[in-house]
Amino acid sequence: MAQLRESIAQHYHERTKYDPETISTKSQGLDWSKQPSPFKEYKFGTTFDLKPYLKDTLESKNPSDTQKWWRRLSRLLFCSYGLTARVPTMFGEPLYLRSAPSAGGLYPAEVYLISRGTPLLPPGLYNYQSKTHSLIHFWEDSVWTGLQSACFWHPVLEATQLTLVTTSVFYRSAWRYQDRAYRRIFLDTGHLLGNIELAGAIAQYRPHLIGGFADEAVNQLLYLNSEQEGAIAVIPLADLLDVKQNLPLAPTTLPTPPQIDYPNLLDGELLPYFHRATQIELSPSRPQIPAVVEPEKSLEDKYNFPFCLKVSTQTSPIDWGENLQVLENTILRRRSTRAYTGANLTLDELNALLDFTYQPQHYIDGGLDASPDYFDLSLIETFIAVSGVDGLEEGCYYYAPLAEELRQIRFKNFRPELHYLCLGQELGRDAAAVLFHTADLKQAVAKHGDRVYRYLHMDAGHLGQRLNLAAIRLNLGVSGIGGFFDNQVNEVLGIPADEAVLYITTLGRPRAQ
Repeated sequence: MAQLRESIAQHYHERTKYDPETISTKSQGLDWSKQPSPFKEYKFGTTFDLKPYLKDTLESKNPSDTQKWWRRLSRLLFCSYGLTARVPTMFGEPLYLRSAPSAGGLYPAEVYLISRGTPLLPPGLYNYQSKTHSLIHFWEDSVWTGLQSACFWHPVLEATQLTLVTTSVFYRSAWRYQDRAYRRIFLDTGHLLGNIELAGAIAQYRPHLIGGFADEAVNQLLYLNSEQEGAIAVIPLADLLDVKQNLPLAPTTLPTPPQIDYPNLLDGELLPYFHRATQIELSPSRPQIPAVVEPEKSLEDKYNFPFCLKVSTQTSPIDWGENLQVLENTILRRRSTRAYTGANLTLDELNALLDFTYQPQHYIDGGLDASPDYFDLSLIETFIAVSGVDGLEEGCYYYAPLAEELRQIRFKNFRPELHYLCLGQELGRDAAAVLFHTADLKQAVAKHGDRVYRYLHMDAGHLGQRLNLAAIRLNLGVSGIGGFFDNQVNEVLGIPADEAVLYITTLGRPRAQ
């Protein structure tokens, strides 16, 4: 019997794997003369300066409701994607770091704001200018009905007044990472979504994710050049100070049919073709989106190996301070670690990292959402290679979030192998623990179609950003890695072969630079 052809998502994943025998042929020298700018400029529009509202104390000791409203929006955008550092470079233009991490410092994401029309923010389209912390109002007519249509009349848009849309300028990442850039684009968007979720709690907004929308309709709504930039996620903002916007959970995903009829694609053609192949069309027979959805709960964690060592990860929640001030400070001082000492973490520290990342229900008393939006966490699995954690044997563990325990699947110190698997990066070798997010891609495509590739990587990036912030809060080192030898990770660590590796996060003691 002839074997069924893999879908375009599976084909893309296989084609963009790094392998020791072929990686040298895929690596290309960078043409620095063509390095893309990470900032988008608008030559026209009205500027709304948000910088004055970042101050701890406003001009008046008793700020008006107007000042308070602007401060909330200013903090939301700054904590989500604002500039937090300026690093000199050898090439003249400095590197501007943002509150959300990005592979290679390339920042493919753009953030747009759509206003339905409020007393303080006229209707229309806005682009967030992170370099100046301002909004450019570049289209002044109402487009809300068009947004609702493009999102198939999603129920959350009926009750909200503001919506963020994240897009990606593809070449910003593809310039360096070629076709594999598509993975990094969605991981980076996941980092940004993690920030938006937490910044929303700080600024008293509840972000609602929409991953299922008519792509080209949203692109046209924002006047994007679809060959260069595409809409990635739509995020309506429910105002928590308005009781009418205290909304129930709603669907975050729509499927696309798996595509198995695709041409032979040359390198460089794969990324744009795959993106077009996973788009949703705006058609008369629009999908019926329920007004309310219950969060999906698995009956049990996927891997429950017999006779393996099981270690509880239950712990006390991390304290994020009064009014989440410590969380806000942590977001703004977050940096990716460049080197580790090789020293051990404690089991309590590892447990705290896992607790904040996977157990949001433990943080409701601290002012955070107990059930933040993801696309489909039931498809994400977590494995941890432990090289140096006091109170924990060396080896590879499966993390079971429902049971809140680690289950050992392999006994070994993997430091040399991790150095190799992470493309020779010392971060893998010197980390105390290395966390792997994986997914059964065949199962995921069967559930959501090829568009699931977007959802998986955004969810992995979202989880990775929570890990980032928890580590920084505990004065630990953390760094995400999107480049690794895919198949060899499964072989070396004993991870089941049907688990596609999505993302790696290294954790350890930071070395002073």
